Amino acid sequence: MRVLLVEDDPLLGDGIKSALLREGYAVDWMTHGCDALAALRTEAFSLVVLDLGLPDIDGIEVLTEMRRLSGLPILILTARDTVDARIRGLDSGADDYVMKPFDLQELLARLRVITRRAEGRASQRLELGNLSIDEASHRVIWYGQEISLGRREFALLLELARHHDQVLPRPRLESLLYGWGEELESNALEVHVHHLRKKLGKSLIVTVRGIGYRLDSQAT
Repeated sequence: MRVLLVEDDPLLGDGIKSALLREGYAVDWMTHGCDALAALRTEAFSLVVLDLGLPDIDGIEVLTEMRRLSGLPILILTARDTVDARIRGLDSGADDYVMKPFDLQELLARLRVITRRAEGRASQRLELGNLSIDEASHRVIWYGQEISLGRREFALLLELARHHDQVLPRPRLESLLYGWGEELESNALEVHVHHLRKKLGKSLIVTVRGIGYRLDSQAT
C-alpha cells in the first residue's frame, strides 16, 4: 500500500516514514499542503496521513480539498487538543485522528482500522480459502503452515488478496510497492511474484499478459 504522508516536522516525519516502511508501506512524504494536493491529483495512493499544522495552507483546507478529490481513507495528526477542533477535522472528511504526541504503534493500528473500514471488513485477518493474512502481525498461513515473506512480498500479496479475482495493472502495483525516490528495477515486480509463487504455488497468482496480475481465489 502507498501512503501519502503530509508532515512538516522533519523528526516526526522521518519517524513516521520509517515506521510505515518497516510495516511494508510505500511512502511519499510531503512537507507542504500544496505539494500534497498536487501529488494526490496525479498519483495513486491507498491512504493519507495528514498533519493539520502545515506551513503554507491550513490543514483543514487541505483536508477539505483532499476529500473533494478522493475517497481515500484519511487520518489526521493534530496538536489541536480542543474537542471543537477534533470535531471540525472529522466533519471536514477525516476518517480518524491521532493527537500529538502519539505512539507509533497506535498510529499503525488506526491506519489498519480505517483501511479495513474503507474495504468493508471488520477483521484484521483476511481469509481466502486456505490462505490467511494477518495485517497486524504480518503472518501468512497457507494450508495450515506459516509462510515467511519479505516486506514487499507481504505487501504485494496483501494488495492482490484485497482485490482477489481482479486484474491489478502492473503500474498500479509498482506504485503501491515503491514510493518516489526508491530504486525500481525493471523486473522488480516479476521477481516478487516469482518468490510468492515459489512459496505459495504457481496457480495462486495469475499473469494477465500485457496488463498485470490477479490472485485467483479458486486456487486457495
